[in-house]
Amino acid sequence: MKIGFKRINRVSATATVALTAGAVIAGSVFASSAQAAAPPVPKITAKGGFVMNSGNGKALYAKTADTRRSTGSTTKIMTAKVVLDQKNVNLDSKVTIQKAYSDYIVSKGASSARLIVGDKVTVRQLLYGLMLPSGCDAAYALADKFGSGSTRAARVKSFVGKMNASAKSLGLKNTHFDSFDGIGNGTNYSTPRDLTKIASSAMKNSTFRSIVKTRSTKQKVTTKSGGYRYMSWANTNTMLGSYSGAIGVKTGSGPTAKYCLVFAATRNGKTIVGTVLASTNATNRSADMKKIMDYGFKK
Repeated sequence: MKIGFKRINRVSATATVALTAGAVIAGSVFASSAQAAAPPVPKITAKGGFVMNSGNGKALYAKTADTRRSTGSTTKIMTAKVVLDQKNVNLDSKVTIQKAYSDYIVSKGASSARLIVGDKVTVRQLLYGLMLPSGCDAAYALADKFGSGSTRAARVKSFVGKMNASAKSLGLKNTHFDSFDGIGNGTNYSTPRDLTKIASSAMKNSTFRSIVKTRSTKQKVTTKSGGYRYMSWANTNTMLGSYSGAIGVKTGSGPTAKYCLVFAATRNGKTIVGTVLASTNATNRSADMKKIMDYGFKK
């Protein structure tokens, strides 16, 4: 009986070893398959890029994500955020368009919402004019409205100060604003990571989300004489119509900034936000963003 018992134990041990070896081999095969299935990290022409899961803040893609760069009109994301973060902000309050705003865009050769001097435009409408056609005149009007001070220059300085305070409150170490629209004086900069975090924070506001996902709008504004006119604005973010799940947020460009884009999309309940800075042209900017957003959704 003892001899039989030992033989049975030997058989059991052999079977166990065989099963264990088989499990290890199978595990190795599965691991290899999982590694093989991992999406390749995309290569982009932009000098910097970053993508994160907006829900949990997890980084999904990064290329020189913390290098400071000029941001162009993606700066206006913070402009809108500061306005919408004002306590008890009245989006239906009206702002009279000043000659200084139109003079500014002419002198800078800046992008415009084509606001007309003397018209009375609501804060909400100015936000559409800011974010869709990237109106620097709308940005100026908002800075003048929501800054503090007895002069326009003082109010603008105050507003830009609020932009920097907001960046600081988000814990951003590599962001500084010296303008309300991105046409800076050499010290207007951010990074792909910081801009993505700003956009993710701004997207928590329902008004902001509604505006930046709008492809085009027609707004009725009051004229100087008390009549009305319609302003039609199209969104410069063409990916809204070409990328599945797109929900925003803002393009940017400039001699120093090159071509920039901050972008957000939702698929299957997952929202990711990304940024590309200093892409070579508008076509490559869109291609770069599609690559890293697709990659982000696969991770």
